Amino acid sequence: MFRLWAKTFKDSKLQRDIVIEDSSDDTRTHKIMHALEQVCVKFDLQVPVWLESNIADFKRVSKTRFDQDSFIENISFDYLEISVIEEDPKY
Repeated sequence: MFRLWAKTFKDSKLQRDIVIEDSSDDTRTHKIMHALEQVCVKFDLQVPVWLESNIADFKRVSKTRFDQDSFIENISFDYLEISVIEEDPKY
């Protein structure tokens, strides 16, 4: 089972969060992208742009933050944080 936890923060306070589960046989990258898309649908957001810093953070610690620079539209929070909280053993 793959699980991704997404949270929005405003003034260092958690605004909302969601956990997306994926038990498919898809690749890790596809699971991350599909989960992020589901988060954005639930939170009524556009999908953020992955900047080089996001990619580097995610590769290093399976966690990253998307701030206003990653969104074209204005956001009502300071940042969206995603992190993998459970992965299939094969990854």
